[in-house]
Amino acid sequence: MSARFGTHDLLACYRRGVFPMGDARDDPNLFLVDPDMRGILPLEAFHIPKRLQRRIKQEPFRVTADTAFSRVMEMCAESADGRETTWINSTILNLYSALHREGYAHSIECWDDSGQLVGGLYGVSLGGVFFGESMFSRATDASKIALAYLVARLIEGGYVLLDAQFHNPHLEQFGLVEIPRADFKRRLKVALEVEADFYCGSSGSAGFTGSTVVQRITQMS
Repeated sequence: MSARFGTHDLLACYRRGVFPMGDARDDPNLFLVDPDMRGILPLEAFHIPKRLQRRIKQEPFRVTADTAFSRVMEMCAESADGRETTWINSTILNLYSALHREGYAHSIECWDDSGQLVGGLYGVSLGGVFFGESMFSRATDASKIALAYLVARLIEGGYVLLDAQFHNPHLEQFGLVEIPRADFKRRLKVALEVEADFYCGSSGSAGFTGSTVVQRITQMS
């Protein structure tokens, strides 16, 4: 892919339903992906297992939005048990950090009592679509709780489509489904016309507690 590939080109890719990936962390090149089958998490049927509902209500972490975007990306790029390699290279890091500065890319962060970043996720927002990119966890349930807070925020903000890109066994517990490429692109076209708000109007991020996250999601499902 051309070195001149910038944020405008990246957003155009997402609007077409394709997204970039890297071969390896130490390889700066990118390639575009257009899966035959697309993984999505239906917002109206998002499922939180009962055990996780109880955990969320206990509020084991302080959860924030867009306070450590680049750090979340860097931690998603780190090797971890079961994931020794990563597709997040320096080009991806720089490109999405720029997209974040332009207001199109967002992160959710989980912090422990000592102030350490222990979980989170990031993705791209366009219209009524949130394209989930990657997540990480360094403490039990941290990435799952970040995902639940994201979904509550998307529901509250009027989003209609949450793209998970691929099938992932880890996401099956939340209601992940696979749909054909053509079906995804039809849904995408409609969702891009929706005017959603990641910051949920004037309430911003302050209105979300563990209990309200669970309540907002279970009301929809």
